[in-house]
Amino acid sequence: MMKKLPILLLLTACWSLAAAREPQPRTAQPRAEIITADSTYELIEQLRNMPNIEVGKGITFRPKNNWFELTMRFRMQNLLALSFDDDFTLTKTDARVKRLRLRFDGYIYSPKLVYSVQLGFTGYDTEVLPNGNMNIVRDAIVYYVPSAKWNIGFGQTKIKTNRARINSSSALQFVDRSIVNSEFNLDRDFGFFGEYNLDRKSGFDLSAKGSVTLGEGRNWGSSSNEGMAYTGRLELYPLGRFSAKGDLLEGDFDFEERPRILIAGAYSYNHKASRLKGQRGAIMPDDATRNIGSYFADFILKYRGFAFYTDYMGRTCDEPLFDGDRNAFVYSGQGLNIQASYLFRNKWEVALRNSTLFPEEKVQPLAGYRNWNQTTLGVTRYIIGHSLKVQADMSYNTRSRSADPNYNRWEIRFQLELGL
Repeated sequence: MMKKLPILLLLTACWSLAAAREPQPRTAQPRAEIITADSTYELIEQLRNMPNIEVGKGITFRPKNNWFELTMRFRMQNLLALSFDDDFTLTKTDARVKRLRLRFDGYIYSPKLVYSVQLGFTGYDTEVLPNGNMNIVRDAIVYYVPSAKWNIGFGQTKIKTNRARINSSSALQFVDRSIVNSEFNLDRDFGFFGEYNLDRKSGFDLSAKGSVTLGEGRNWGSSSNEGMAYTGRLELYPLGRFSAKGDLLEGDFDFEERPRILIAGAYSYNHKASRLKGQRGAIMPDDATRNIGSYFADFILKYRGFAFYTDYMGRTCDEPLFDGDRNAFVYSGQGLNIQASYLFRNKWEVALRNSTLFPEEKVQPLAGYRNWNQTTLGVTRYIIGHSLKVQADMSYNTRSRSADPNYNRWEIRFQLELGL
């Protein structure tokens, strides 16, 4: 309303000036006063129903009766990536719109009934699933939020496991997430989701999140194997919450005046999973199923522009191999990601990340290496926070006992992120 006040005052002043220049009989003055008041009221009502537009927070529509609210956002990521071999010879060029997404959030009937819808339109987002289903819908969920302390949702959304996956791909300080997250994250699923927050105003705080889902991943539709996925996550804030939900944004944008820490752990048990990575990957051979466990541990520290992250995650499976099929296996093993950054006051940021994958010994011959290490140096210029930024990073890969000695060693990426 404050942004609309100058417009209101200007229009009212112009109308009053025009009315003052027109000769009026003395008896008509009270009527002019009535018209002025009515016109001002109508103008206020019109402005109140106009959409609010703010970069990074979308376009919000809300009628005067307040029985619903709709916030519309979009974002895109334009990517250029170059891969090089050990002799620094160019082997691959990737130039495309990696992400193009449209999102709708708000409430209907009551602010306690919240919805979230997100659609993806690039090949990266809409790749056809192994069962033939389309993959445009990323999120479609309704939450009942009786208070800030707890909520429950039904639909499709992210499974709350590891920090890197909970962070939106629009809120990263590198061009993309780590190779560790790419291997072990659970992405999205359909089912019931719940959350509890201690919601203390200062000092120690915590959150508990859980879900019961189909276990086959987003847009799968149905399953006949009688299996489900059960997930729980606990988040501890020993020194209090981060400013402005800083635990969901990489980098210390708020320059925390006091150290802020997050310590979190999660576990997911996917009973009778039919896909090689639980909620992701190809279908297991011969309609087989496996019980897959996924575990995660996160640590975040932020203080005066400095940010430090540690992500540890892994996957367990009693029978990761399939007889007679060397192209299909459950990647059981662990991964460790460590990254640190410093954000300068002029909105330039420098970040360093080291990520390593450790497949179990029995799956190493199929994975093609004993371990895979990737070191990445990134530079980001934030123009309007994470909503408008330019990013560049360079990575170097090392694979011990690699089955392919000619794998790409170097990767240089450039990306423009724009979101409303």
